[in-house]
Amino acid sequence: MTKTEVLNYKQHYSDSKFWSKLGKVAIHLGRKVCYYALILYYVLKSPDVSLGNKAIIMGALGYLILPLDLIPDAIPIAGLTDDAAALKLAYETVKASVTPEIEQKVNDKLSQWF
Repeated sequence: MTKTEVLNYKQHYSDSKFWSKLGKVAIHLGRKVCYYALILYYVLKSPDVSLGNKAIIMGALGYLILPLDLIPDAIPIAGLTDDAAALKLAYETVKASVTPEIEQKVNDKLSQWF
């Protein structure tokens, strides 16, 4: 998956859909993939991130939200691997924007869930 492909899914992103989807699939995604999703969510909320990077984040999170993507989420395990790849791609793009405060928020949330 490329950044251009990820951008095609940004219209599927919303905060409420993100939290609903992550709440439903967190245990299946696992701690590491949830870490990437949460990092992206909190970086998206940062005023210091460029609009281009925010669009990439919204695309990756929109891809996660969309149930029928390249590999439908209903297929056990395999259905979420393409979502994880999109999250990882977006994370690699914006990782320089991750602050200690963002990491703390993510670790606090992961501690609640796992």
